[in-house]
Amino acid sequence: MTSRQPLDTTGLEGEAKVRLQGERLHALVERLSNCDNPFWSERLAGVDPRAITSVDDLASLPYTVKADLRDTYPLGMVTTKMSGTTRLHASSGTSGKPTIVVYTPGDIAIWAEVNARALALAGAGPDDILHNGYGYGLFTGGLGLHNGGERLGCTVVPVSGGNTALQLRLLEDLGSRVMSATPSFALLLAERARQQGVLDRLKVEIGILGAEPWSEGMRSRIEAAWGHGFQALDIYGLSEVIGPGVAMEAPDDLGALNVFDDHFLPEIVDPASGTVVADGEWGELVLTTLTKEAMPVVRYRTGDITRILPGSGIEGRNWTRIARLTGRVDDMIIIRGINVYPREIETVLMEDPDIGTNYAIVVDRRDLMAELRVRAELTAEAAGRTEDSSARLKKVLLDRLRIRVGVELVPAGSMFRTEAGKVQRVFEQTDETDPLVR
Repeated sequence: MTSRQPLDTTGLEGEAKVRLQGERLHALVERLSNCDNPFWSERLAGVDPRAITSVDDLASLPYTVKADLRDTYPLGMVTTKMSGTTRLHASSGTSGKPTIVVYTPGDIAIWAEVNARALALAGAGPDDILHNGYGYGLFTGGLGLHNGGERLGCTVVPVSGGNTALQLRLLEDLGSRVMSATPSFALLLAERARQQGVLDRLKVEIGILGAEPWSEGMRSRIEAAWGHGFQALDIYGLSEVIGPGVAMEAPDDLGALNVFDDHFLPEIVDPASGTVVADGEWGELVLTTLTKEAMPVVRYRTGDITRILPGSGIEGRNWTRIARLTGRVDDMIIIRGINVYPREIETVLMEDPDIGTNYAIVVDRRDLMAELRVRAELTAEAAGRTEDSSARLKKVLLDRLRIRVGVELVPAGSMFRTEAGKVQRVFEQTDETDPLVR
């Protein structure tokens, strides 16, 4: 049997943590300043590595943004020789160029470690069979959780996304207690299991769900759909930083994401000015990768909106805690001068008992002034209440968002469902073609 180092699920506390973070930050800046990478030589030209000795010096360092990865495409931000790297992943980009990230064997080991921590915080252990429904391939989700499961000692089922019939057969036959997937796919699996009459035969208790924004209302819907004590937990990550495993929610501290801050140093800044805000204030999450080798980032602006929570939450656990994300800076929709986050709309929908879990948001730009529409499925029980449900939903959305939102309610099961990859919730309409027709 191969021996492994013990898994740290608690983190350092107090001065020991601050000292380790300072040492790792200094080593990172010193290495980047001297690695002969043109991007980092220019970006850190005005920085003296000797002056970066603690986390208090973080604010003197420049930001990194997603455009930097696109501008240096494909491998301009790699800081090691390619002969020393072992894998790359990529995410799709709106510019047409994918965002490529590269890993050394050491990076892969760290990635496995933080995902193993995430699984352990969720309640998984070496005796578990992990049903991994995240997509494999260039997307970081599948292999990220896969490596973490193996590091923890789980038996991993690399089933990936899609093929719900096979997924349900494996869940039933193998008796998996832990499942990882996107929230939308977890909902779809529960829906199909109920339709096929096998839901009561499944033993899934823990859902490790990420890669899509999802609200507390969606959590309630997912847990209700699975039943029998199923707990839906949030995992956070992004490919530019490492992939999934940057932070994890624990069942005894719901609403908080534990950031593994010995590897990922978090800050919260004002999205407009870039100024660091005080702990407890909402703003944009910024992350520095303290230990990554191939493609580290310094003060990476994630675009995700959250805040640092007070204290360490649970006694004996010492990670920096952030609130579950409320949205993204670049996901914000501006309608008639009003800022709207899609998650706000989801919250309203999931609070209405007549509305199902499948919905889409359309930004209608056919006229000079954009309009906002929501198309959502009614529950089967609410089939005869379309008019009343629509009127109620319009009023609640107006009260909550301060703008009028068109509402179209359709029969249960009539909207397109995503069986693989991330679900798309927001669409634009610029002509007479219905963007929701698949």
